[in-house]
Amino acid sequence: MDADPRLPAPRTVLRMAAPLVVSFWMRAAVTFVDTVYASFLGDAAVAAVGLTIPFEFLMIAVWVGLSTGLTSEFARAMGREEHGRVEQALRAGWKLIAIVAPPFTLIGGGIWLAAPRLGFEPAVASSFQLYGAVLVGGSAFTLFWSVIPDSLVKAHQDTRSTMWAGIWTNAINLGLNTLFLFVFHWGVFGIALSTVLGRVGGLVYALGRARHHERGRRAAAARLPPRPLPPPPYRAVLGLAVPSSLTFALMAVETALINSLLATMPQATESIAAYSIYYRLVLFALQPVIATSVAMLPFAARRSGAEDSAGVALGLRQANVAAICYSAGVVAPALFPTAPWIAARLCESPLTAAYASTAIRAVPLACLLGAPFLLARPLFEALGRGRPGLVVAAIRYLGLTGPLAWLGSAVAPAVGQPPLAGLIAGTLASAGISSAMLHLWARAALRGAPATPSGSSGAPAADRPREADARRP
Repeated sequence: MDADPRLPAPRTVLRMAAPLVVSFWMRAAVTFVDTVYASFLGDAAVAAVGLTIPFEFLMIAVWVGLSTGLTSEFARAMGREEHGRVEQALRAGWKLIAIVAPPFTLIGGGIWLAAPRLGFEPAVASSFQLYGAVLVGGSAFTLFWSVIPDSLVKAHQDTRSTMWAGIWTNAINLGLNTLFLFVFHWGVFGIALSTVLGRVGGLVYALGRARHHERGRRAAAARLPPRPLPPPPYRAVLGLAVPSSLTFALMAVETALINSLLATMPQATESIAAYSIYYRLVLFALQPVIATSVAMLPFAARRSGAEDSAGVALGLRQANVAAICYSAGVVAPALFPTAPWIAARLCESPLTAAYASTAIRAVPLACLLGAPFLLARPLFEALGRGRPGLVVAAIRYLGLTGPLAWLGSAVAPAVGQPPLAGLIAGTLASAGISSAMLHLWARAALRGAPATPSGSSGAPAADRPREADARRP
């Protein structure tokens, strides 16, 4: 029997990821652009941008956690045509956002008060105080409200709209950065403010696209008989949101730990600035992998609802092969020969440029070793299991990264390398070990999941009794 014509046609994970790659590159460029513009102000400004990364990760942690829970809930409810469940999830989502946004305004105020007391050089402390307070405090009003429309369009498999939201965000950010820095001369304050305001454009676009899709869904729902509603889905949403948020929060712990280690090195400002450039480039280069992992959630959620574990396994395999080809065939050829040129244009001092050049050449390896972890984690979330990703993240960020980074920085001078190079080597080892662990766990989970027989319709499991009824005489 053919698949239900009211549902979107099944799509491969790579096809769903393609528009997201552009979107996520645009979103990563928003913060990487901050590093580029900060380079015009000197190494202290670049270091300040790097010091704000842990707080950005805390925001991203909450954003991704809510998005994960809501996207999974939306996608599964749409796949089963439980339209009342979608409405329940929408109401729950808006309430959760109203709860999580205000605390980040307080965190921005905390940065303003604490920055002068953290022991950084005065120029670094002053830049961090201004940039961090404005970026974190202001983003609480422009970042979190995009969770609902972003989750809706992804659940509707409209990843192209997510792409355009990212393009609008980055275009506005670029324009405002140029205006605030070179015309108004607002320094790091203008760089942070442009990022805060740039997100408004993407939010407005995503809201419009979400309303468009929801009109179609609600029109289809009006033609179906009403179904009894289960309790509000707070438990289901938070059951995925909390582990996902904690996973990204652990990433913030990692970056804070790395910054603390860098601050103890003899050339602290140069090391922090060089690591900031390296880390921004890693995040920028990883965007296609992250985009694929985001597409993996609705992709696997739809197929798990249809008990198609074979389709999920195929999607995971295709995503990993694509990540290997991308890391070795795109990132490495792009960054190995250009590392000195990039470093020279983003750094003020020759020492910072030398450190950054060495670090940039490690970016392709960071992509290769980090990809399996990023791609396997949403597979568990699609199956309604947030714990495996959190467990492996805790092992990585709390148990492996600190000791391996410290060991690498201590051993590096003995082999003629700067401590920063050894620190990065330790973080790469931690990424590789955790990726192998989670990938093997995901393969074992898929082997134990039910698989749809070949030639089945792939319709959601909730609809199959109706198909059987339709075939009865």
